[in-house]
Amino acid sequence: MTEEIILGIDPGTNLLGFGVIRADEKGPHYEDMGIFDLRKIKDPFDKLANIFAGTSELIETVRPTALAIESPFYGKNAQVILKLGRAQGAAITAAAMKGIPVTEYAPRKAKIAICGNGAASKEQVSMMIQKTLKVSLKPEHLDATDALAIALCHYYQMHNPLAGSGNSSDWKKFLAENPDRIKK
Repeated sequence: MTEEIILGIDPGTNLLGFGVIRADEKGPHYEDMGIFDLRKIKDPFDKLANIFAGTSELIETVRPTALAIESPFYGKNAQVILKLGRAQGAAITAAAMKGIPVTEYAPRKAKIAICGNGAASKEQVSMMIQKTLKVSLKPEHLDATDALAIALCHYYQMHNPLAGSGNSSDWKKFLAENPDRIKK
């Protein structure tokens, strides 16, 4: 397996979380995480420019092989989903312009991948991320741990032989790519 660097993004127009994992033959490893704090920027278009610039700079720094981003979900206020979609679009555009493949995951899918429960709280996700990646994280970084969850979800999706079309060739491909995992 070649080394992968997955950049996960939890988009937001006030706080945008990012998380970076590195994956090698031993599995996923924590690299970095943080937030873009956009709360002091009042103009919504300046926020989008900052998201684009910040994501572009992050891509230059960490050199990801893939970007995984959380899809906006519908809540009670339609304006919220529009704002999240714009933030997501700014981050996706930054990746697309650098030739980085982008995959979108629903929040529920990431929670299932990490916790086995699509209704898991942010705190539960954070706890499982810490156990999985063997890292200690502070509770104030929940937007960043959500981004790590998106990155880890992408890793699991790309390395799960059952995630493909569901036919036996997926297992054949897995076995061909992982001969060391077969016990004789």
